[in-house]
Amino acid sequence: RPFHVEPTNIVSVNDDMQRVSDEASAMNKRIHYYSRLTSPADRALIAPDHVLPAPDEIYVYSPLGTAFKVDSCTNGYGKNSSLVTIFMIWNTMMGTSILSIPWGIKQAGFTSGMILILLMGILTLYCCYRVVKSRQMIPLTDTSNWEFPDVCKYYFGSFGQWSSLLFSMVSLVGAMVVYWVLMSNFLFNTGKFIYNFVHDINVTDIVPGTNGSNKVICPSAAGDHLPQNRSVMFSSGSRTSFELFEAWWDKSQTVPFYLIAVLLPLLNLKSPSFFAKFNVLGTVSVVYLVFLVTVKAAYLGIHLEFNWFTENEFFVPEFRILFPQLTGVLTLAFFIHNCVITLLQNNRNQENNVRDLSIAYILVGLTYLYVGVIIFASFPSPPLSKECIEQNFLDNFPSDDIMSFVARIFLLFQMMTVYPLLGYLARVQLLRQIFGNAYPSLFHVLVLNLAIVGAGVAMARFYPNIGGIIRYSGATCGLAFVFVYPSLIYMISLHRAGQLTWPALIIHIFIVLLGLANLIAQFLL
Repeated sequence: RPFHVEPTNIVSVNDDMQRVSDEASAMNKRIHYYSRLTSPADRALIAPDHVLPAPDEIYVYSPLGTAFKVDSCTNGYGKNSSLVTIFMIWNTMMGTSILSIPWGIKQAGFTSGMILILLMGILTLYCCYRVVKSRQMIPLTDTSNWEFPDVCKYYFGSFGQWSSLLFSMVSLVGAMVVYWVLMSNFLFNTGKFIYNFVHDINVTDIVPGTNGSNKVICPSAAGDHLPQNRSVMFSSGSRTSFELFEAWWDKSQTVPFYLIAVLLPLLNLKSPSFFAKFNVLGTVSVVYLVFLVTVKAAYLGIHLEFNWFTENEFFVPEFRILFPQLTGVLTLAFFIHNCVITLLQNNRNQENNVRDLSIAYILVGLTYLYVGVIIFASFPSPPLSKECIEQNFLDNFPSDDIMSFVARIFLLFQMMTVYPLLGYLARVQLLRQIFGNAYPSLFHVLVLNLAIVGAGVAMARFYPNIGGIIRYSGATCGLAFVFVYPSLIYMISLHRAGQLTWPALIIHIFIVLLGLANLIAQFLL
């Protein structure tokens, strides 16, 4: 007998086949896009061959925050709740820039510092919102896999493509240099603590400081003529072995070179998938720093005196001309514009994107404000001057301080896991753009990594000032990704739609000028 199929069943089968075909086509497009971000041999970012459809894995990062994998969305729909999305944005932004916030407040003045944190948070949030909307304003049907550099390429052509690559590399390499300086610092102080503890050596810092169990020191007042370790031995242990240790364990002369043996081989790995598993350490480190700041403030108390425009021996004015140094740091501290589209695309409820992004920015700003204000306010003045607040506030606590030792251990291990991820992202962006392959050969990768590591070692050796490095790199990459491109793209899209008004034009030109002034001021102050 002939086999009979009802027409309705034929339609149903055809619809199912068409839906599967559409899903497969969408998956192939995502695989093709993300395969441009990695080498063919690296399967970390490519969906498995035997699974269809399956989510891809991509990396998001903030230069001084953390880097981790996220699943790309299937059919444009995310799976994260609003709470998870808010936490991911907070966790991505929060990072080592928090160590320089108290120094930035000191440079700007206490009152102006608090105001600038709030204003920069609002400004960068608005520009971040413009980044998110920029992709939605493109009259194309398939932009689901686009990030902000793709939007820049659409609007500005090859110039947008190469300039976004340049500024992205500035943020990445700048962050890696800061990491190298900080890792050298943390490794030095950790090694010094362990050596003194194991050999039962009692050491006192000869830099100015307070007395008592919660000692605070002022390394910048020690003078250049003192030994790098700035310590003398009082009792127990061999003086000769101690002096030998100080000669071979120097913060700027030797320790930055020791890191090469550990980190350079890790940079040459084809895939950094293993290190992405440790991104939770970033959250632990930030939470512990907040705890440390709270405990220290409880013991030290509050030391504030308001001098609006005059400076005295122990306090700084409330308003200082050096305030652009804080805005440069904050530009990188609030920087997430390069990956915010991907993070929000994974939000289950897309209608809540603006709210969730705003809440995340508020939490980041409050965290920076809390740590910066508490450290500045509790810094013991007198006997020490507020000018003693270091660019890394952990340097204001001696190496034998237990809580600071634990913080340095956390941060050291966290940075050693994030550093290879940042190096991998720099390699993928640069080498794939130039050679069409993220891993053209071991020689190419090794040359690039030697250049990046060399920059870190040189800065740790000759310019170990993380506040300065952060503000220069932050103002540079922020000029493009935070101030200029979001504003220009918004004005261009309004102009094409015939909706550009004079108020919108003036406001966004002013934002561009603010970014330019922020960059120029870093080199003048």
